[in-house]
Amino acid sequence: MLVGYMRVSSGDDRQSVALQRDALIAAGVDERHLYSDKASGARDDRPGLKACIEYLKPGDTLVVWKLDRLGRSLPHLLSIVADLRARRVAFRSLTEAMDTQTPHGELLFSFFGALAQYERALTRERVVAGLAAARRRGRRGGRPPSLTGEQVEQITAALAGGASKASVCRSFKVARSTLIDTLARIGWSAPERA
Repeated sequence: MLVGYMRVSSGDDRQSVALQRDALIAAGVDERHLYSDKASGARDDRPGLKACIEYLKPGDTLVVWKLDRLGRSLPHLLSIVADLRARRVAFRSLTEAMDTQTPHGELLFSFFGALAQYERALTRERVVAGLAAARRRGRRGGRPPSLTGEQVEQITAALAGGASKASVCRSFKVARSTLIDTLARIGWSAPERA
């Protein structure tokens, strides 16, 4: 069975799904099996898409007018199509002439997958380069320390004086896991008792 999904970005009357509806019906989708959303493709909470995907059964084909109507980005689109494939649901995009039931469509899908992997690698490379540049300028990435250097000195002095870790956590309003991680990071160990 062919099931169609349509989306327009704007909820006002300037955009309409009429063009998409006509194309999907011309491609053989029964009007009773059309789902639509009036929402940005970047939104994850699209009720029409959710209902459409839940409706699909093995052997069905999801048909869209254009690839960008389904996914907000290439990785998101590939994730949706991979999920459909795992459920034995085919995918067809009319504008791009992509049909995962044909060798040509499988080739295109594989090519898009390779592009998405390349895009992820480039993003990772840019992030690593940006963090290295920030470190060279004296900035550290990540979450700021929960305890200041002065607090760490006070805590280690209290522990060396015999205070328990539980009392130190209460006094400094710090989680026990944070205290233990901080002590491990600075290499502190409890002094030997005579």
